[in-house]
This record gives sequence, C-alpha cells and structure tokens, in this order.
Amino acid sequence: MKTIFIKNLETDEEIRQKAYVSWKGWQEAYAEILDRSFLCTLSLERNLNNAVRWKDNTIIAKDGDRVIGFVVCGPCRDEDLPDAGEVYAIYILSKYYDQKVGYRLMHAALERLQSYRKVVVWVLKENRRAVRFYQRCGFCFDGREKELPLGKPVLDVRMIYDN
Repeated sequence: MKTIFIKNLETDEEIRQKAYVSWKGWQEAYAEILDRSFLCTLSLERNLNNAVRWKDNTIIAKDGDRVIGFVVCGPCRDEDLPDAGEVYAIYILSKYYDQKVGYRLMHAALERLQSYRKVVVWVLKENRRAVRFYQRCGFCFDGREKELPLGKPVLDVRMIYDN
C-alpha cells in the first residue's frame, strides 16, 4: 500500500473514481440497512452524473493514484440552521475502514467549514458504524429526523458539531 494522502478533487479521472467510491460506498455501507432490490437500482452511471454535477467542495483521499474516499461539504441546507456548515457526504471504500482515512477526511472538511459555528451531518439512524464515527468526531444528535423513501422508509437523523 502506498501512502494515503488527502487533496482537493481536481481531475476528470478523480471525478470518475469518486463516482465509483460513491456507488461502491452505498453498496457496502447500506447492504444490511436498505433493501437489496433498491441498491441494485443505483447505477455507476448515475453516480458519475452526480460526481460531475457536485465536484465543488470535494476533498478526496488517494492511495497512490486511486481515489479511496471522499467528503463533500458546504453551507447547510437546513432552513432552521442558516448559518451552519454541512458535511453532505463522506464515503470510504470498506477495504480502508479502520485506517483513519475517514478521520482525516472529516478533519479536512471541518477545517474547511471552520468559519461556521455549527456543522451538520445527516445519517441513517440504522447506520450504527457511521453514527459511532460521527460521535467520535464530536457530533451529537439534536433531535431532528426525517423519513427517506430508499426502497423502504428509513429514518435519517441530524447530528451537530459545535466549532
């Protein structure tokens, strides 16, 4: 394994690789949470379209020339927190779990969002691994939740980090 480094998303190849990490991340992170039939409807092509549309404010983790994780952040989309930042997405290939890649990406995102007093992240309540990760990063539940139709209704809960 080469040295893992964190950088801004820049090239078309990195965008393509980010799309793969996003697609694979959904398959790996949500395999026990979402219906298999729903996960099968998610395509790599759709993720590529999203990766091209949402390439700004993306920080990636690379192992050599391969993108292995990413985080996307920016202003909070929640109307009740107009002056907060938000981590929109963070995904790491499961092969790189427990190697501090997620912490390094989150640290980079929080550094980028340091001008905000609060930072928001939404997480599927059943995604216990992600919830524990966010808690270790300093995020706490604030009581807000919403139901998402992801093949079946699932609960998305909001966590807040105070800068």
